[in-house]
Amino acid sequence: MFNFPSIQIGKWVTKQEQQIAANLFFDALCDLCDILKVNTEVISLRGTLHLAFGVGGNKNSSAHYDVSRHRLSLAKNAGGGALAHEWFHAFDHYIYSRMFLPSQGFSFASEAWLHNQNVNSHPLNQLLSKSFEALFLNDDGEDINQFVDASVRADKAMKMHYFALPQEMAARAFEACIQDHWLKNAFLVQGTKQTTEAKVGLYPNGTHLKRVSSALFAYFNALGSVMEK
Repeated sequence: MFNFPSIQIGKWVTKQEQQIAANLFFDALCDLCDILKVNTEVISLRGTLHLAFGVGGNKNSSAHYDVSRHRLSLAKNAGGGALAHEWFHAFDHYIYSRMFLPSQGFSFASEAWLHNQNVNSHPLNQLLSKSFEALFLNDDGEDINQFVDASVRADKAMKMHYFALPQEMAARAFEACIQDHWLKNAFLVQGTKQTTEAKVGLYPNGTHLKRVSSALFAYFNALGSVMEK
């Protein structure tokens, strides 16, 4: 149904766990289709997105998107709630080469946009560009917003460069939009409302969340309509 080119299962995942995971993945991805108003071809990124469950992983990450393999991986025991975040990484990577003129040093559309790369002229690209503007900039479009500022401050406090990476901010914003939707799925997304990260501003909230949601859903609704033609 979703046309994923491969689905890899870890050797320590039992048959029962495989079936449970398959049901959770299927339900969550169907819900994502409904929330974004897109077909399954969008979710599989036109059949280019690979999935993995219970494969590899590390102690610091329950989920991961591998750019080189175009593979979204969830850990066996701790991947629930991270699917929306990692899916947007995959989408952000996939759409980069379709949104921007060729350039070096970037892997994600959000990253290229924030570095003022030239956008290919297309109505869908303009809608996605407006989404990034709502995500990263304040209401007048002249300066960074509180969400970006909070991400930068978190990195400084923790002496790292992670929360303020454009692709990480974009994925967290997407998560927040999905969790704010009336259709709920805890395997798809959780943690954008009451976690410590949420309380210190590492997810969009309030009027900013409404603005980002409006822009992102307008883009995906338009993309869904084009894909149906």
